Amino acid sequence: MKSAPLIALLLLAAPAGADEIWVTNEKDDTISVIDIATLEVVRTIPTGERPRGITFSHDYSVVYICASDSDAVQVMDPVTGEILHDLPSGEDPEQFVLHPDNRHLYIANEDDAITTVVDVETRSVVAQIDVGIEPEGMAVSPDGKIAITTSETTNMAHWIDTETRQLFANTLVDSRPRHAEFVKDGTELWVSSEIGGTITIFDVATQTEKAKIAFEVPNMHPDRVQPVGFEFTNGDTHAFVALGPSNHVAVVNAETYEVEDLILVGRRVWHMAFNADRSLLFTTNGVSGDVTVVDVARREALKSIKVGRFPWGAAFRPAQ
Repeated sequence: MKSAPLIALLLLAAPAGADEIWVTNEKDDTISVIDIATLEVVRTIPTGERPRGITFSHDYSVVYICASDSDAVQVMDPVTGEILHDLPSGEDPEQFVLHPDNRHLYIANEDDAITTVVDVETRSVVAQIDVGIEPEGMAVSPDGKIAITTSETTNMAHWIDTETRQLFANTLVDSRPRHAEFVKDGTELWVSSEIGGTITIFDVATQTEKAKIAFEVPNMHPDRVQPVGFEFTNGDTHAFVALGPSNHVAVVNAETYEVEDLILVGRRVWHMAFNADRSLLFTTNGVSGDVTVVDVARREALKSIKVGRFPWGAAFRPAQ
């Protein structure tokens, strides 16, 4: 007879051959796993307290989870759903980014005003870098030479040299920056400002502001139009931007920086992830507790998928 722990692991094991979207539910302390073929939740996996940021190793052999109220980054086997071990993370880890070397995690510690660098192989902290107040967003350049931390209260993007692990620039953005991404082969950095209602675009070579995008939703008070997470289509031609409590995703032309479309999704859209060919977009809608599936070419919502309470982060996992 199988032991109870083994039976539990078998029940959590992933079905073979399915591309998936993994969604963290910060109020349920769980991850919902969506089968992309059926657009249904096929697994619910327990985590530490208040999971938010989520990312896979480059070979998808493990998944990293920011368990914010557990003050840990958890390392999970995605096949069994078993927590393998915790990594030291500093207090209240919220978002992180995995360096192209697949070895170093750069973690924003909201309560400590630091960025923590963790070696996932030795499971040790190799650096802690002072940044602004309430750091949240994290990004790393494609060549791995620059890491970015955004600080919500200081209203800055902090530029970190990943070799020296020292700040080399601080650039102002609008109020309450949230998310950051390098695009166009690392020549541009985009930073969203939730309360400012904008995305600021920087020239990476000079760390100077190149453009700024503002957002409006018809018949919606500007205070409710709050850009947070965003993702880019193939070729970085367009950005899909979550606009928070306005319950819309904006489609932005990444060449002209013009807003081309608005897509109605669930309540308080926060983050998102694409499927493999980026034909479908999955948005996490915190207040409505669901994920909206968006047809990227048609720019329209196809379906809502109920997940846990307050879905926050999302990550793609290909069929194994």
